[in-house]
Amino acid sequence: MTQRYLVTGGAGYVGSVVAAHLLERGHRVTVLDDLSTGFAEAVPEGAEFVEGRIQDAARWLDGSYDGVLHFAAFSQVGESVVRPEKYWENNVGGTMALLAAMRAAGVRKLVFSSTAATYGEPEAVPIPETAPTTPTSPYGASKLAVDHMIGGECAAHGLAAVSLRYFNVAGAYGALGERHEPESHLIPLVLQVALGRREAISVYGEDYPTPDGTCVRDYIHVADLAEAHLLALDAMTGGAATGAPATETSAAGAAVPAGEHLICNLGNGNGFSVREVVETVRKVTGHPVPEITAPRRAGDPAVLVASADAARERLGWTPSRPDLADVVADAWAFARRTATRDEEGRA
Repeated sequence: MTQRYLVTGGAGYVGSVVAAHLLERGHRVTVLDDLSTGFAEAVPEGAEFVEGRIQDAARWLDGSYDGVLHFAAFSQVGESVVRPEKYWENNVGGTMALLAAMRAAGVRKLVFSSTAATYGEPEAVPIPETAPTTPTSPYGASKLAVDHMIGGECAAHGLAAVSLRYFNVAGAYGALGERHEPESHLIPLVLQVALGRREAISVYGEDYPTPDGTCVRDYIHVADLAEAHLLALDAMTGGAATGAPATETSAAGAAVPAGEHLICNLGNGNGFSVREVVETVRKVTGHPVPEITAPRRAGDPAVLVASADAARERLGWTPSRPDLADVVADAWAFARRTATRDEEGRA
């Protein structure tokens, strides 16, 4: 059955790929994005585009929508340390305004783009959803605050919601791929070296307690991530189906049952080291990738790998593209396409 969804941040990397998947399933999609970090050309063909801020979502959101998928957040960890107010105002304040708009419009389904940064430095890996949440940056803290806010909205006002905590997202989906300014993610940075746009890749620390001494991270293909969002829409439950007690009484005197707030990690459950990523880029691209060994960065855990058991059990989700070479190959195709377009634009 065709549904109508609002995708906030749908001109960004993950949001645009999820919007494309929704359209492919026959749904109607409206993208709301202020283009502060997204790109208008990334809005998939067939989606309605509204340029605006999530703080003003009430101007567009009405009862014709079946749900919201929320990606409109600032996500640079380093920037959040020096400009925490930017992250609290947008990530937390913006989401508060979005939830109020949803409540007023009677839109009661939400999928939220959360992050593994809510866990901070883990006590054990793989990391389950029950792990302590001790974020080490304002970015991670802002996402955790939103998770708490959503939980309260579900309990008090019958929202049905799923928070998906990503680990390392990579790869591309056709013409939709990763573009950040500044870029801070490993795979696109290494690909910039292969393209000749960067002289070398810095390897921060080679004395970690890992097989090759470099940090290990869990990489997930962006298309697998998108599929998890669509499954979340189908899996979420609200109202009496949760078995939760009623927490609010409507104007007509009828009880409003609590909705469920489900939290799931998304990752492959397998880790790849920095050196494994670099070597995979060399093999996929056929280009040399010089390395520079640099000191460890403060706060970099040795291993961050997800336990995705909850996503398998509750969403029925398993990644179908777990091979790192496939992830890198798709990202490489997108990087070359983008580089060619940029060169043509300068000609």
